[in-house]
Amino acid sequence: MAKSPEDAAASMIANMKEKIGKTLSEWTAVAKKSGKARHGEIVSHLKSGHGLGHGYANMVAHTLLKSDAGSLSETTDLVAAQYAGDKATLKPIYDEIVKAAQSFGDVEIAPKKGFVSLRRTKQFAIVQPSTKTRLDLGINLKGEPPKGKLEVSGSFNAMVSHRVRLEKPADFGKDVKAWLKAAYDKA
Repeated sequence: MAKSPEDAAASMIANMKEKIGKTLSEWTAVAKKSGKARHGEIVSHLKSGHGLGHGYANMVAHTLLKSDAGSLSETTDLVAAQYAGDKATLKPIYDEIVKAAQSFGDVEIAPKKGFVSLRRTKQFAIVQPSTKTRLDLGINLKGEPPKGKLEVSGSFNAMVSHRVRLEKPADFGKDVKAWLKAAYDKA
C-alpha cells in the first residue's frame, strides 16, 4: 500500500543525513546562505550546485520558505485561505472539481499552501486559484496531445503535464471531467 504524503515526507526527513549527507535543518541553512529567495531558484541551486534530487531540493525549498503544510499553523484551513478575499468567487469551481474527483473512487485531498493535490496511489491533479478570476486545474496526462481547453502545462507547474484554465463553474464541463477521470484512472 502506498504511503501517505506525510509518511513519505517523514521518511525522507529521517533518511536525509544518510542519503544526502546533511539533515533537513542543515540543508535549509545551505539554501538560506545561497541568498536565493524564490522556490524555483532554491530548487535549481540545490540540484545543480549540491547534487540534490528534485524531491529533496523541493522539500528543502518548501521548508526554507515555510510553504509546506507542516510549517503552517494547525488551525489554518489551507483551502479557506486559498479562496479568501478576491478569490472567493472561484471556490464553487474548486468544489465541483473535488466532488467530481471523489465520485471516481478513493481520492486523497491534500491541501498545500498555494494549491490542493488530488491523489490516488499518486498525484493525478492539482487545483490552484492562480488569479482572482482564474482557477487552474493541473492534470497528469502524459502523452495526451493538447486540445480545446487542455493545454501543455508549460511553466505552470512541473508536477503535472497539462493545465485547464477555468473562470466559472460552467467551464468545468464534460470534456474537463473526462480528462480528470482519465488522469485518475492512470494514477
